[in-house]
Amino acid sequence: MLSNTSKYAIRATIYLALFASTEKKAGIKEISEKLEIPSPFLGKILQMLAKHHVLQSTKGPRGGFSLNKPAMDIFVMEIIEIIDGTDAFDTCVVRTEKCSYDAPCSMHDTVSPLRREMKRIFETETIADLASEFRKGKERIKI
Repeated sequence: MLSNTSKYAIRATIYLALFASTEKKAGIKEISEKLEIPSPFLGKILQMLAKHHVLQSTKGPRGGFSLNKPAMDIFVMEIIEIIDGTDAFDTCVVRTEKCSYDAPCSMHDTVSPLRREMKRIFETETIADLASEFRKGKERIKI
């Protein structure tokens, strides 16, 4: 349902919540190596999040990225909207345009409740929630 770009953005934001601060920025090379994301691609993603004020970007020898606001104020849906928009929650599964209530596609009634629930989860889960799971040391969780 989510693009790899959104997944990378979410993972990088969790990483920054865990390992960076305004005093200690994390560089693209560090994040790229730790999360195994191609560096040039990651740079574009992080710049996009900085442009939308989710991240703070500092240039120079001690530069890098950190969160621009508390992790509990960054909802997963905010990142998805910046990277992919909300089409994944609205576009028809079968057709190339949106389903209409007058003429829904054959999967509309099955898929719509699932999409609404996924959207609700993304709108309520924060980066702090996801970072907290990692901090608890749950071995099954990897960013």
